[in-house]
Amino acid sequence: MHLVVGLGNPGEEYARTPHNAGFLVVDLLAERHGIRVTRPDSKALAGVGEVNRRPVILAKPQTYMNLSGAAVAALVAKHGIDLAGLIVIWDELNLPWGQVRILPKGSAGGHHGAESVIRHLGTEEFTRVRIGIHPGHPVNNGADYVLTPVRKALQAEWDEAVRRAADAVESMITEGVEKAMTTFNRRAPGKTEEA
Repeated sequence: MHLVVGLGNPGEEYARTPHNAGFLVVDLLAERHGIRVTRPDSKALAGVGEVNRRPVILAKPQTYMNLSGAAVAALVAKHGIDLAGLIVIWDELNLPWGQVRILPKGSAGGHHGAESVIRHLGTEEFTRVRIGIHPGHPVNNGADYVLTPVRKALQAEWDEAVRRAADAVESMITEGVEKAMTTFNRRAPGKTEEA
């Protein structure tokens, strides 16, 4: 069983912000595979189903970003999820806009939601999918930036990044993390530098 958790903030005012990348990926996976992520479960909305005939739980913590770990740890404990089957998705200000990076473990890199997950699980040993949101110019206030809706001019690129992240999760579930890393840990289209 895989548990796929997208990090974000509940509420319509946050729905189209970069900080809700994880929620958007879970929503897309739910749409693709006919899973309803509507059942309250362990401080999250969750749905059970299959991705390419593999059992999954899709979840969106409702605790707000910086407290996400409480929901993730509760879901892991309640459903007996082996951490090898946990996939957590979040936005990453340290990665260029639109890049998707899969890592089998690692630090939070300053992301408060990821810090909460690591703190509550007591380990960095879980797979993560990070979606780059750095705009390519200096960001004066990171908190304001991640909570500002994506500009219409960038919406197509944003939708593509979310799609690629969902593709990456599907690949991880069906082909394994190493194969997915080989496929998806490349430069985003049009980028000339590695993160």
